[in-house]
Amino acid sequence: MSLIDNDITVGEMLRKAGVSRRGFIKYCTAMASAMALPPWMGAAMAEQLRHAPRPSVIYLSFQECTGCFESLTRSFAPTIESLIFNVISLDYDDTLMAAAGDAAETALANAMKDNFGKYVLVIDGSVPTGAGGAYCTVGGRSAVDTLREAAKGAAVIICVGTCSAFGGIPFANPNPTEAWPVTAIVDDKPIINVSGCPPIAEAITGTLLQYVTTGRVPDLDEHLRPKAFFGNTIHDRCYRRPFYDEGKFAKSFDDEGARNGWCLYELGCKGPTTYNACATVKWNGGTSFPIQSGHGCLGCSEPEFWDKGSFYAAQSASEWGKAGHASPQKTLELAAGAGGLGAALGAASAGVGRLRQHRREQDTVEKQEE
Repeated sequence: MSLIDNDITVGEMLRKAGVSRRGFIKYCTAMASAMALPPWMGAAMAEQLRHAPRPSVIYLSFQECTGCFESLTRSFAPTIESLIFNVISLDYDDTLMAAAGDAAETALANAMKDNFGKYVLVIDGSVPTGAGGAYCTVGGRSAVDTLREAAKGAAVIICVGTCSAFGGIPFANPNPTEAWPVTAIVDDKPIINVSGCPPIAEAITGTLLQYVTTGRVPDLDEHLRPKAFFGNTIHDRCYRRPFYDEGKFAKSFDDEGARNGWCLYELGCKGPTTYNACATVKWNGGTSFPIQSGHGCLGCSEPEFWDKGSFYAAQSASEWGKAGHASPQKTLELAAGAGGLGAALGAASAGVGRLRQHRREQDTVEKQEE
């Protein structure tokens, strides 16, 4: 897909594009701020990026709705065009690339061969394994086979969206396609989960930019998510939090409390158990996020949010402070080649749930007892 020499550094690309050093530092400082890094990291990031080669990125879409990629195209810092033309070499993406058919599959094969061991593999969507992988095929190959082959030469795998990170909606009961997250298929590569349905655009680009800058996997939580974006609950950063502290709750979406912007906890908001940057980074260039628009958080960046009951029922206090539940430990039976041998694969998605106690839990319990 890329017609640009991958050996050229990011700094050289920016100079050719007419970007000044001052402008580039301002851009990196804004990106560092979005990742909750100290201001001085902006200049350090700019210096590292200036001398960094443009990495090859391969973006594979499996069992998904394209919502995650749609979110990515709406990134403001950096914009998708700035990312593609100045920072990375997007060598395969079946949504953006002009090539199709054999030409597209040849581009994928060449990108993996030419950049073996160095490319960043981005996965969007869960991996269906039922019916021998027939529920998702591209170029006559199943998603399972394509993922296994692409993972072999990847330096790191970034799972974009809750489907690739935790299985997502396809993984919900009764899971007719036998869908699984990437961690159920690949266990020998560094994996970064940028969850959300869809994820915040800047969480995707920020994670990618941080890896390109440092060459290292960022600090991750127990669900393999970058702490820079998933280190706090939405509730802790929510602008409606003072109303919660005052005991002011909307009882319906059209009552006086709702019109006055009161807390949506009693209407099912999952902010207390959801770790994400929605309340700080927001969406559409920092314009808004669901709670600001008047609807409670659905908890879409947490494992198994789809099977936890009603979106409009208040959570019990016992669930507060936990970052979702770990996905179930199961064994996959996959058809392996013409011989039909079963391949036992490890359990999917993210380890144990976070046991952090919420500072308001005791008060809530006492209120319920009264």
